[in-house]
Amino acid sequence: MALPGSLRRQPANRGLVSHCTHHHIVVFLLTFFSYSLLHASRKTFSNVKVSISSQWTPSCLNSTAPELRPYELWNSSHLFPNAEEATLFLGTLDTIFLFSYAVGLFVSGIVGDRLNLRWVLSFGMCSSALVVFFFGTLTEWLHFYNKWFYCCLWVVNGLLQSTGWPCVVAVMGNWFGKAGRGFVFGLWSACASVGNILGAFLASCVLKYGYEYAFLVTASVQFAGGVVVFFGLLTSPKEVGLPELGADEDGVVEEDANRPLMGDDDADDDDQNYSIQTTDTDNQPKAIGFFQACCLPGVVLYSLAYACLKLVNYSFFFWLPFYLSNNFGWKEAEADQLSIWYDVGGIIGGTIQGLISDVLQKRAPVLAISLLFAIGSLFGYSRSPNSKPINAVIMTITGFFIGGPSNMISSAISADLGRQDLVKGSSEALATVTGIVDGTGSIGAAVGQYLVSLIQENLGWMWVFYFFILM
Repeated sequence: MALPGSLRRQPANRGLVSHCTHHHIVVFLLTFFSYSLLHASRKTFSNVKVSISSQWTPSCLNSTAPELRPYELWNSSHLFPNAEEATLFLGTLDTIFLFSYAVGLFVSGIVGDRLNLRWVLSFGMCSSALVVFFFGTLTEWLHFYNKWFYCCLWVVNGLLQSTGWPCVVAVMGNWFGKAGRGFVFGLWSACASVGNILGAFLASCVLKYGYEYAFLVTASVQFAGGVVVFFGLLTSPKEVGLPELGADEDGVVEEDANRPLMGDDDADDDDQNYSIQTTDTDNQPKAIGFFQACCLPGVVLYSLAYACLKLVNYSFFFWLPFYLSNNFGWKEAEADQLSIWYDVGGIIGGTIQGLISDVLQKRAPVLAISLLFAIGSLFGYSRSPNSKPINAVIMTITGFFIGGPSNMISSAISADLGRQDLVKGSSEALATVTGIVDGTGSIGAAVGQYLVSLIQENLGWMWVFYFFILM
C-alpha cells in the first residue's frame, strides 16, 4: 500500500542527516575538488588568451610585445600576421575542445558505468594534466609553435577531460539520495565555479613570468589531485559496508528518496498503475544502454535546454576576460580577477535555487523563472559602464541567474534523471545519462564559441549579447 506523499517525504528528509557519515563528507570534498582542478586548467587557457595572442603575433603589429626579448626570437615565433587572426584561431581551439569534449562525454558516461569510476576519473585527470603541460609549457620552452600540433593536443585534452563530470556526478548520485539533493548538489556543483576562480587566481599570480607558467602550475596541481583521487575516493557506500541507496530496510522511504523531482508527485501518488519495483540485491545491476538512456523521460528535453544554456555559460567562461580587456582596455590580470565575480554569482545561484527546488519539490519552475531574470540581467550587463565596481555587481547578478540553472541541470537534475523508476535496479545509468545531458550541452557550447567569435568580428560585442539573450 502506497503512503501519502507528505508522509513519505518526512522520513526521506530526515534521512539526509541520519545517513550522513564522514565517508559522505570525504566523497563530497574529493569529487568537488577533483572537478574544480579540471576546470581550473580550462580556465587558465581563457585567462591567458591576450598573452598567447601577443606571443603568436609579430612585434611590428603588436603593441604589447616585450622590448627586452630578442627581435629575431620574437618574430620567429609568430603564427599569424595580425592579432585578429590569432583571436579567431583561439576561438577555433575553444570549438575544437568543446566538440571533442562533447564526443568524449557520450563515451565516458558509458565507460564510467562499466569500469571503476575511480580509475576512469584519476586517469582522466593525470593524462589531461600532461597534455596541458605539453600544450602551454613545453612548446613555449622549446619555442615550438605549430597550429596543427596545438589542435591535436586540444582534441586529446577534450577527450580526457570528458571523463570528469559523468564520473563525479555518478559517484555523488551513489552516495546522496533525493532527500535534500537540490541543496546538496546545488552546493556541490559550485565545484566548476570554484575551479574557475582557482584557475583565474593561479594564472594572475604567475602571468607576469610568462603564460607558460600559468599552464605549468595548474597542470601540476591537477596531476597531484588525480593521484589523491586514485588512492582516496570511494565510489559507492558498499565499498565500506554501508547500505546502497534503495537498499535500506525501509524500502518505501528510500524508493521515494530516489525519485526525480520532475513530475507531479500528487498525481503519481494517485496513479493506480504505479508500482514499486523490487531489486535483487544479490545480482550486480547491469549498465543501461545509450539509446535506452536517451529514451528515458526528460533526458532529451533537458539535454536540448542545457545545450542553449551551456552555450551562454561557456561563452562567459571562455571569453569574459578577453571581453573585459578588449572592450574596456583593462589589464589582463585585472580582467582575470574581475571575471571571478561571474562564478561567485553562479555558486550562490546554484545553492539557493537548489534549496528552493527542494522546498517546492519542483525543479522546472525554479529554472524557468531564473532564466527569465537572466534575460534582463544580460541586457543590463551589455550596457555596463566603464566602471569595475558596477561591472562586478551586474556580472554577479548575471552569474546568479545563468550559472545557477546551469549547475542544477548538470548535477541535481541529471542525478534525478539517472535514478528514476524506469532504471531502478540499474544505478549504472547515472554516468550514461549525465554524459548525454552534458555532452549535448557541450555540442551547443562548441557551436556557440565559433559563433561568438564570428559575431564579434563582424557585428561587435552588442550583437553577441543579443545572441545570448536569444539562447
